[in-house]
Formats: sequence, C-alpha cells, structure tokens
Amino acid sequence: MPPSLQQKLTEKSAIVGIIGLGYVGLPLVRAFIDAGFRALGFDVDQSKVTQLLEGKSYIGHISGDWIASCLEQDKFEPTTDMRRLGEADVLLICVPTPLSESRDPDLGYVKSTTQQIAAHLRPGQLVVLESTTYPGTTRDVLLPILLDQQEQAGKLKPGHDFFLAYSPEREDPGNPDFATATIPKVVGANDETSLKLACQMYESIVPAVVPVTSTEVAEACKILENTYRAVNIALVNELKKLLTRMDIDVWEVIDAAKTKPFGFQAFYPGPGLGGHCIPIDPFYLSWAARMHGMSTRFIELAGEVNAGMPDYVIEQISRALNGQGKPIKGSKICLLGVAYKPDVDDPRESPSFELMKLLLARDAKLTYNDPHVPVLPTMRKYKIPPLKSTELTPEFLSGQDCILISTNHSAYDYEFIVQHAQLVVDTRGATRNVTDGQQKIWPA
Repeated sequence: MPPSLQQKLTEKSAIVGIIGLGYVGLPLVRAFIDAGFRALGFDVDQSKVTQLLEGKSYIGHISGDWIASCLEQDKFEPTTDMRRLGEADVLLICVPTPLSESRDPDLGYVKSTTQQIAAHLRPGQLVVLESTTYPGTTRDVLLPILLDQQEQAGKLKPGHDFFLAYSPEREDPGNPDFATATIPKVVGANDETSLKLACQMYESIVPAVVPVTSTEVAEACKILENTYRAVNIALVNELKKLLTRMDIDVWEVIDAAKTKPFGFQAFYPGPGLGGHCIPIDPFYLSWAARMHGMSTRFIELAGEVNAGMPDYVIEQISRALNGQGKPIKGSKICLLGVAYKPDVDDPRESPSFELMKLLLARDAKLTYNDPHVPVLPTMRKYKIPPLKSTELTPEFLSGQDCILISTNHSAYDYEFIVQHAQLVVDTRGATRNVTDGQQKIWPA
C-alpha cells in the first residue's frame, strides 16, 4: 500500500507543486525547500521558467545563486508542462486574480489552472488556493470544476480521495522582517481531513498555523486584512489634501499621532495605491456585496479617494510648474520610483504608471529613474513608451523642469537631488529633512 499524504508530509517526502512563480509562488518554493521538501514549480510564462532553469532570479530578494544551488541538488524543478501536475502530492495555486475593466473579479487564471489540475487529479492529492479572492470561491468555483472532471474520470470524492483548502498568501515583498517562513498562515477547509492535512503541511514552513472553520472564513480574512489598509490609506490621503490646503505638514501630524501607545496605527499618504492586493481586494468585497443585494459604501468611497490621488498629484505638478511660468506640456519631468513601494523591484499596480500615463497625455517630456527597475516593464493596462532608468547626474537633474518623487527608495540621496534640481514635487514626504533648498520643494 502506498504511503498516505499524511505520512509523506511527516517524512517530508511529499512533492510540493506551486503554480504561479511570481512574488508569492517563488518565495513559497524557497520556504518549502528550506524546510526539506522537493518543489515542482509551474508557470505558463516560458521566459520565467527559462530564467529559473538558467539559475537566474527575476525577484530581487531571491538570489540566482540559491536557485542554481536548488537546481543542482535536484530540490527544485520549474516547468511549463502542466501534464506533470499529477506528479505533485500538494498543489498550491498562486496565480493572479485581477479586476476586469468594469472592476469585477477576473478569475480566469484561477479557473484555467483548476481545469488543468482537474485533468490530472489523482487520489491523495491536496489542492490549496492561495490567490486572493472573494468568499465562496473555493467552494463555488474550484470544487465544481474538480468534481465535474471526476464525474467523467473516476468520481474521486473531496475530503476522502482528494483534499481542498484555502490559505491566503501574506507576502510583503522586500520586507526583511517578514519573510514567508515567519508569517502565520490562516487555513480553511470545508471538511476535517482537508483542514488537518493543509495545517500539517503549513506547520512545516511557518511558526504558527491558524485553522478556521471554512474556506469562506479564510477568504474573508484576507479581504479584511487588505480592505483595512485601503480604507486607512484613503483616510490619510484625504487628510493630506485638507492639511496641505491648511498649510499643515501631514507627515508631522502622523508622527505626532503615532506616539500614542494605543488606539492608533500609522498609515501614510502617497500618489495612489500600489501592489498586488490593496488596490484590488476591496473591489472583490464590493462585488460580493452586490451579489448579496448590498452596497459597501464606506469601502467604495475609500476606493474613489485612493483612485483619485494620481489626478491630485498632476494638479500639484501643474501648480508647481505654473509658479515658474511653465506648463506641463513640453516640460521635462523625471519620475523617481516606479516600484509600488520603497526598496523593492515590484511594479504591480504601481501608481507611477498612472502618473506616467497622465503626464504623457499632457505632452510632458517624460523620463524616470528607479535603482530597482532598470528597464520599464510592459504593463497590461498601460501603453507607456519603452524607457530605461536614467542616471541622476547633476547635469541631468538640473536640466529637468521637475523631479517627481513617486516612490521613496532609501537609495536616493535626497539632499543631492534637491541641490541640483530646479523643482521637486514630493508625494511621499521624502524631502522633509533636507536642510537646504526647501524653496524648491512642492509637497503633493
């Protein structure tokens, strides 16, 4: 009799298959390999798989040397061949869950991945969805696809022959304090055996596992976490507009407020929301509310405030340039930072791309610099001309009509930038402590 999945997980002989080798999937590969498992990595993007097979990394905080070492030791094998899904004992789904043009959930990647799994599902496999989604997805979308295939090919029963769970990813790219293997995992399943096996698996790689009573609870947990951030960021973004008009430094106000040891958590304003979750997840909840005959007015208002921040920044650039007798049209504007947050190479949903689009629509002469993103990546939603990061020399800075700080990377020498620039529009409060040249700085 072949060993059970429980035994394989205990012995760490289980093969872990991870579908989607991006900013969530690849760190999971590392966590499982470091815990003693062998990992199969699946991705439809041939260029990603090719880079990995060459021992190269496309994610800054995972080194190519580590990947090369895992390949050499046969601990990791990346592939585009979905026919090999049956080789894995565990399959973790880490694919994108974007929004449609109408801001409805787009589960196309989740559905197509589940169909591929269903075609190769075998007895004893555990399937876990990690992609962020609305409550009910695992039960109402994944399970029917898996069962429909089984009706034609053996009728495997969930919770008995195969196992299904949900565990939301909690990645914070580039944060050294919270690597994948240090963050507790919430795990939900709709049968006892699936929950037990999923918890056992994750206990191998994280310090704590938090079991909940259903996949819906786990799905709603993730939505709550990110909606909490979106709403509070909207609050400080709106506050920034008001306090700027009142000639009050919002950053100083936040610094003062966060000295309170209870009842307050600091959130910071910016040019808009970025990242793979916060700009998207609240709309999943709003959609789910509409499906249940409700509206989430508070959440939708926060979304409107955050979505309007790039337009506010453009208005501030226009006012700043007007003060020097210049229009945006024809002005040389260099945007600093296209990653969605400081000190990472992750551009997903970065407000910098919306700012670029708006500036190009106004005929600005646009350049950018980002020490973490040397070549501007192609983005699905934006048609930005090919650009490369421009070196910030004194001559270049002084030749620009405006330097726009969109992402406050710690690598930037803000004293140097302000010293040589004609005008700096700062959306992040990055130049607050610059000692000379404050007259050149326009907070936005």
